[in-house]
Amino acid sequence: MESSERDLWRRRTVTRDGVQLAVFEAGDTDAPTVVLVHGWPDTHHLWTHVAPILARRYHVVAYDTRGYGESDAPSGDAPYRLAELAADLFAVIDAVSDVPAHVVAHDWGSVQTWEAVTTAGADDRIASFVSVSGPNLDHLGTWAREKLARPTPTALRQALSQIASSAYTVMFQLPVVPKVFFGALGWAPVWRQFLHRVEGTAPGDVAVGPTLHHDMISGLRYYRANIRAHLFSPDARSTTVPTLEIVNTRDIALRSAIFDNTPRYTDGLWRRDLPTGHWLPYSRPELLAENAVDFIESIISGEPSATVARARVTGDTRGAVEGTLSVVTGGGSGIGRETALLLAAEGGEVVIADIDLGAAQKTADEITGSGGTARAYALDVADSDAFARFAATVAETHGVPDIVVNNAGIGLAGALLDATDAQIRRLVDINLVSVATGSREFGRLMVARGLGGQIVNLASAAAFTPQRGLGAYAATKAGVLLLSESLRAELAEHHIGVSAICPGIVDTNIISATEFAGATGDNQERLRDRMNGMYRRRGFTPDRVAVEILDAITRNRAVVPVTIEASVGYRVYRFLPALSRRMARTSLF
Repeated sequence: MESSERDLWRRRTVTRDGVQLAVFEAGDTDAPTVVLVHGWPDTHHLWTHVAPILARRYHVVAYDTRGYGESDAPSGDAPYRLAELAADLFAVIDAVSDVPAHVVAHDWGSVQTWEAVTTAGADDRIASFVSVSGPNLDHLGTWAREKLARPTPTALRQALSQIASSAYTVMFQLPVVPKVFFGALGWAPVWRQFLHRVEGTAPGDVAVGPTLHHDMISGLRYYRANIRAHLFSPDARSTTVPTLEIVNTRDIALRSAIFDNTPRYTDGLWRRDLPTGHWLPYSRPELLAENAVDFIESIISGEPSATVARARVTGDTRGAVEGTLSVVTGGGSGIGRETALLLAAEGGEVVIADIDLGAAQKTADEITGSGGTARAYALDVADSDAFARFAATVAETHGVPDIVVNNAGIGLAGALLDATDAQIRRLVDINLVSVATGSREFGRLMVARGLGGQIVNLASAAAFTPQRGLGAYAATKAGVLLLSESLRAELAEHHIGVSAICPGIVDTNIISATEFAGATGDNQERLRDRMNGMYRRRGFTPDRVAVEILDAITRNRAVVPVTIEASVGYRVYRFLPALSRRMARTSLF
């Protein structure tokens, strides 16, 4: 044990049915108690970087589960069944706290805590549960049986993906092979290198105990004692303990889909999907501690923070953007409005910005009237300083958004030679500069947070279909397209996706506000009416664009031509540019 760890922990022993468990305490014993439960092949050392953060405000307790570290290791597999491990957890809680404790658990620590919280009377000992990288095996068994019983392409893909990710557990349950494998090497440096490769951890991030080699072999009994029994004959039980499920979307062992049926078995479930790997206590200890504190304090106070409120799961099915925060500019009408409505319907909280506050508020009211969460703000996206203040306000009031949709835009038609400097500057400021501003301001916040995200920028089919009478407008949208492609490359290392949406002819109210360069009075209205009529006859509504935007968010698509004319135009411009230029000579109005 390192000297810093010795300074942190106070050691004691808790005995249950003759098995001695090594228990380690830190922090003020009068504070609420948080019990930390490790998994394979770790010991209480897993919490080396998390425990000091939690100990600033809680009485923190970690223990080596039976078979690991300084705790006893009974012979055979039967002593390692989940019921025994859950009873150990209850014994530790009873020994260290007179009131129900909060539990944060990882990997097999989470698996055994799931067994505990689904045991009758768990509420008397456990006040809340933060589950990290460890499913309830009975829930998982039920999930797998249902997927294989109704093998739709999606269900089969999810099941096979999880089977492939869990293939190592088959080897772990063999009687001799894993012992030979784990007995062949000095594992501490190998284990650190493995975690560096799959998690990006530095050598100092991984605090292994001196018993690592023994623990790797001893811990195999957890697999042999439990996996086949619970997966092949699941007994899925429910819990009333408030539970936060942290789902690591880059987990090498567990696919996110296996947690989708958890709402069936929990009266109070919160879920946060993080773009992180399996060993979160090593790779991002401050992030894990932050989420744990946020949840525990929300449970203690009964007043959830904005982040916790978004993470609440309210139904048996999970929306495509459940628990996320989105910002949509130009959300008072058209594509922006329909996108905001769809994101809210899919479980997200939405911040709606528009130069017309009344229109933004109307969209927000429709969302809240349907049980969603939304807030409206007035914003002139052409005012870069105001945009920066808006981004700061959103981050301070609601949190850093997970999704940003830079949708606000205007049109300008007519010959470029007839356009004024003022018209072109306004067009560029709103259509291009504001997109750069929104991407920059929110992108910086996303990078600093370190949890990825998605930026969606509204370009147009005009970005790749040169057209007589739309040159200035097309130039701004081409700028948005190339800006988005370049920004996507810049932000990839931060796991922030950038999508450019390129609709064709869509029936929105943008035409009613479009200026025709060189036209005045009645002629201006006549041209607008003609163009409006063409867009209405096309009949492609903005809600259909919103569906494509949602798909771009969930699949991190780079360039999304919307409508058949956009798809055709995209390919013609790429493969037959001369034809594209010839087609541009045809006037639309």
